[in-house]
Amino acid sequence: MGWADAADCVLEPQGEGRVVAVADVHSFRLEDGREVRLAGIERAGTDGVSGRAALSAIAGGRDVTLHGEADMPDRYGRQAAFVFVTGSEHSVQSELLRRGEVLVSTDIADKNCAAALAAAEATARQGKLGIWGETTAIKNAESPGDILAAIGQFTLVEGRVLSVRQAGATTYLNFGRNWTQDFAATISRRVIPAFENAGLGPKSLENRRIRVRGVVSSRGGPRIELFRVGQIEVLGGK
Repeated sequence: MGWADAADCVLEPQGEGRVVAVADVHSFRLEDGREVRLAGIERAGTDGVSGRAALSAIAGGRDVTLHGEADMPDRYGRQAAFVFVTGSEHSVQSELLRRGEVLVSTDIADKNCAAALAAAEATARQGKLGIWGETTAIKNAESPGDILAAIGQFTLVEGRVLSVRQAGATTYLNFGRNWTQDFAATISRRVIPAFENAGLGPKSLENRRIRVRGVVSSRGGPRIELFRVGQIEVLGGK
């Protein structure tokens, strides 16, 4: 599937308006005062100047339509939506992903939309555009120090799962031998069935190279908690 399939992100119409101010790479204000947060994407790293400029170039001063499952604002008063500039068949999210300015989020319920955004991100990654021109765009699981530097940030980490261990209600995908210092991805017992149903049961991932995405935290070593199947990509054979 190519990134041109981004039109699959057309969900229920949730309004329209003109963009009058861009706050950052994934939020803007409409002429009527509504604040909109672009659904399905996350800021890459901490440098938001380039991303804000890209969003301004794509949507600034333009008429847009909003699509989504609901128009209820989030806790910050922003309406989360997939956004299309009038006359374009591609979502603003896909345009940003195709330029390598943002990362695909993990909370996209619509499978067609998730696949379209993943394809747009892959296009930028293969072309080494934007953030993908940097060697640090994907963290190496064997370098926990580099991952710890991204605490609180949405990050991609890649490496081989050396062991899978359960402790209480948590399953650990360990990417190193030192469990207290090396990187691990964690899965709560309550969401294990979803991973198993998707063919991603924790034990099946042992000794596999995978890429995980999520917000980095620290509990001894760096951690990313896996809530959804979309946070894991299997990269190759054993």
